[in-house]
Amino acid sequence: MPAAPHGQRKPGVPVPQIAPGEAVMPAHFEGYDRSELPVTAIAADYTPGHVTALHVHPTAQLLHAEHGVMVVSTSQGQWVVPPTRGLWMPAGVTHSVRMVGAVRMRTAFIRPDARGNLPPACSVIVVSPLLRELILAAIEVPLPYEEDSRDGRLMQLLLDELELLPTLPLHLPRPADARLQRICDAILQQPDDVRTVPEWAAEQGVDAKTVQRLFARETGMSFGQWRQQARLLAGLERLAAGAKVVDVALDLGYSSPGAFATMFRRQFGVPPSMFFR
Repeated sequence: MPAAPHGQRKPGVPVPQIAPGEAVMPAHFEGYDRSELPVTAIAADYTPGHVTALHVHPTAQLLHAEHGVMVVSTSQGQWVVPPTRGLWMPAGVTHSVRMVGAVRMRTAFIRPDARGNLPPACSVIVVSPLLRELILAAIEVPLPYEEDSRDGRLMQLLLDELELLPTLPLHLPRPADARLQRICDAILQQPDDVRTVPEWAAEQGVDAKTVQRLFARETGMSFGQWRQQARLLAGLERLAAGAKVVDVALDLGYSSPGAFATMFRRQFGVPPSMFFR
């Protein structure tokens, strides 16, 4: 059931259930991402595997999943957004979202000029306990609200908290070069692929140094770093879906669960078994 139009929603309205294949920009977003208010917020639940088609908002967006994992794709790459994390997306970024498991999305739309220090690019952030509660409270605010009111101050506090939060390395950049795109797409399809740079280069008809140079220039990573990041993010998705650490490690081409856990902890600061707690 779609949410009521902007200005008519009341606290306690049932969260809309979004079925697979629903059209771009479902009606429950209308008004929320085009409001003149500094912040509006809405909830939507999605079925496992749902993918939103490419779309764009005129406002910035803070995406947060109270439950489940989102994989957000843009022309610049992919971001994996597990619970306790959020994705900041500036206005005007064309994107799609794939749901890993059942997802309870809680999202805030933020007018681009609401604050001067908001992040200029997509980034995954830590959702602190305070920010989580602010997002949930913002969803219950009926629209429109007076900016000089309790509800308006709640939205300003949400912005205060957003400006302070650190970003996390959950981004997989996508190169523009077509040859690198073919390499990257193949790795994403088969993360345990062990082909070396010279082997990939030979397939694309270029020398290995060119591949390395292009990876550094277009992704800011070496080939090895990019492949490692792709494997770790693929592992994160599978762990979120309930897979065992040992199975994930071996499926991704690691020599042992310990090797996978070491790389995971080095990147994310905690072992795989602790990430979603």
